[in-house]
Amino acid sequence: MNATTKGKPKTASPAGARRRNPLDLLMNSGLGKLLRGIGIAPRPESGESLLDLADALLSLRGRASGPALASAFFDLYEASDASARQEFLGKIHDSHPADTVAIESAIALWHENRDENSARALHSATESPSQKLIRLLNLAPQGTQRLIGMREDLLAVPGKAPGLKAFDRELESAFTTWFNAGFLELRRIHWDSPAALLERIIRYEAVHEIHGWEDLRRRVEPVDRRCYGFFHPQMMDDPLIFIEVALTTSLPSGIHQIIAEERDPIEPRDASCAIFYSINNCREGLRGIPFGNYLIKRVVGLLREELPHLKTFATLSPVPGFAKWLSKERGDAKSVPGAKDLRALTAQYLVTAKGRGGQPKDPVARFHLGNGARLEAIHANADLSENGQRQAHGVMVNYVYDLGEIEANHFALTEFGTVATSKSVQALVDEADEGKDAKKKDSAAKDTVSA
Repeated sequence: MNATTKGKPKTASPAGARRRNPLDLLMNSGLGKLLRGIGIAPRPESGESLLDLADALLSLRGRASGPALASAFFDLYEASDASARQEFLGKIHDSHPADTVAIESAIALWHENRDENSARALHSATESPSQKLIRLLNLAPQGTQRLIGMREDLLAVPGKAPGLKAFDRELESAFTTWFNAGFLELRRIHWDSPAALLERIIRYEAVHEIHGWEDLRRRVEPVDRRCYGFFHPQMMDDPLIFIEVALTTSLPSGIHQIIAEERDPIEPRDASCAIFYSINNCREGLRGIPFGNYLIKRVVGLLREELPHLKTFATLSPVPGFAKWLSKERGDAKSVPGAKDLRALTAQYLVTAKGRGGQPKDPVARFHLGNGARLEAIHANADLSENGQRQAHGVMVNYVYDLGEIEANHFALTEFGTVATSKSVQALVDEADEGKDAKKKDSAAKDTVSA
């Protein structure tokens, strides 16, 4: 997808956290009195004290103290240094193994009764303690956001041990449920939206950098520009993902046609195309949660209701893996082919280069083609920015979302590895294949003469 992420700003440490032990700060606060009142005395080592608070949460019988204790945990976690956080994240899953006795008892009860109560007992017994901990931590004020921050810390740990990977899977599983598209609110982002929200749009935009307020204004205020985002009920001014849309009269062949400082807006009634030119996941901690495909389809639905005369829904997308692939294929990182060859080689890369599971190697292609889009056109000299040149030698592509073909395209890709393309793109693939065959024959001929 056209999605890269920028991390959220780090949570500010409480005053004096750098000068005093975080645990001392906690125990001298009102929450410290609560902890002492219920018999909790965390060990002084910060990583161990986090584990102690987690243990206390898991053993807590009364629900009333849950939110306060979860808040106490996060206060200590956020005041702790990176090494203490990593120590906790690396140990928490393995510190609470599955209760084999409870599971075996629940299985026996299910075999005996096979009723709803025994099914619930089995589900409860097989839930890992760290899964339960995640649910309990979500009780804290802003618990969801703070758990996302915790996963961002986890994802930053190099060389993840099995226990860390297991805890990550449990966080991802919880977020997949909590951030189900049916629970999210789709909102249009306007120039008169709250300033804090607009600042986040500037900060999170990572496909085509926004150079200040005027640049943002050009993307959200004109009548032929739109911006939409998914929001969670607990994070109403912090988008999870957003998409920028340009209404145009034809498929654009370069990003300058969309984000140029000087251009003449068109009336929406004159547009025939809706172009999705930037999609940004905003939180690294939500990596792996499938927002983007739902977002595009929801926005297409909104635009069809508002502007039923629109005929084409397409993207203008980067090709972030192309330059690296081309360098490896040619064994030359410096020379750049001419525009015609560049387009043919890009077509070959997007259609034939496969990654894990036989899916397209390029991440943006994998996203759009996996959603059922068709690779429609390839453009040289389309992104002259430093990033565009470094990633793809300036190449950009159009993927078209033809609602009548989406399911068939998705099936062909997932079942047979077949990429849906336009005739013009397939011609470029054939051209690249012919060039590759010609080089092989030429090389074979030279070897023969040499022999």
